[in-house]
Amino acid sequence: MRIVFDVSPLSHRLSGVGNYIRGSLGGLVEAAAGRHEIVAFAPTSAAGRKAIPHALAGLDVELKLVALPFSQRWRDAWSRLGRPPLERVVGAFDVFHYSDWMYPPQSSGVRATTIHDLVPLRFPQWTTAKTQSMHNAKYADTARTCDLVFVNSEYTGTDVVERLGVSSERVRVARPGLKPECRPDGERSDLGRPYVLTVATLEPRKNLETLARAHRLLDGRLLLAAAGGSGWGEQPLLQGPDVVRLGFVSDEELARLYRGAAVAVYPSRFEGFGMPIVEAMACGVPVVASSHPSMDEAAGAAAVRADPDDPAAIAAAIEEALERREELVERGLAHAAGFSWLTAGETFLTAYEQAAG
Repeated sequence: MRIVFDVSPLSHRLSGVGNYIRGSLGGLVEAAAGRHEIVAFAPTSAAGRKAIPHALAGLDVELKLVALPFSQRWRDAWSRLGRPPLERVVGAFDVFHYSDWMYPPQSSGVRATTIHDLVPLRFPQWTTAKTQSMHNAKYADTARTCDLVFVNSEYTGTDVVERLGVSSERVRVARPGLKPECRPDGERSDLGRPYVLTVATLEPRKNLETLARAHRLLDGRLLLAAAGGSGWGEQPLLQGPDVVRLGFVSDEELARLYRGAAVAVYPSRFEGFGMPIVEAMACGVPVVASSHPSMDEAAGAAAVRADPDDPAAIAAAIEEALERREELVERGLAHAAGFSWLTAGETFLTAYEQAAG
């Protein structure tokens, strides 16, 4: 088979969606083991033509990167106009798997995509108008045209069936895997005193203001360290002598931060999966996670859960995680061992092969 895989989001700094695209494509390449031709495709900016090869370094894929000025506008226009077919750009193929950023037309072959969550549809107040417009158009195209819809959790799969009207026969769950940096052995960050670590883009859905309030209830016994890029909307009150804002960090530095933390806390109000929960566990850290059911699969039975809207509950959960550290670390390592990009890639490839006949 010839599989064309849209990697447009890899033109930006890798966060949740980008990490999933890179990881699942790597798993697909490993699962295919040279038996299929895999094309990494993107209409992208000049900067993207540099960033995407860097993100895909080491993967046995053919790169088909089309440099376009104002590439996002071109992707939007191509998707909404519905012409020309993708074959005019990349040649014949058996499978096309598109991303969050575009849904260009195709004349034949299996049509697939990944839906990471339905936040823009369910909670528009937590997204920008641009995000709502882009994703809602994609959701409509997905429901209407896709043979296969991959999701990163059973929870998101149920959402897709119930809210988009996609038949369950078209939905496949491909849970995320872990980067090789996420392991318990290795260097640990030292911030001068014990710290609580949270990893999230600064945006309303991630709920860091409630975490900041919970942290203040701990009476300064622990630092609060926040890693992640700037997002949008009102920024949480992450400031003061007991708070360290680390910004966006490399994969290597993030693993060191996880390993050095007294506890990792993920207080998000809603997720498609919640990968930092599993990352922290894989690094040997006790975890406090939001009790919202969208994070049940990431947390398993290995995290202390807390109401994300209750600062006192989060503070109490942090105390509990500290007390149960040894038990939670053991449980977390066992739970994280069940996540693999190869497994995700095998899920993709099996579904493609079945759909292609």
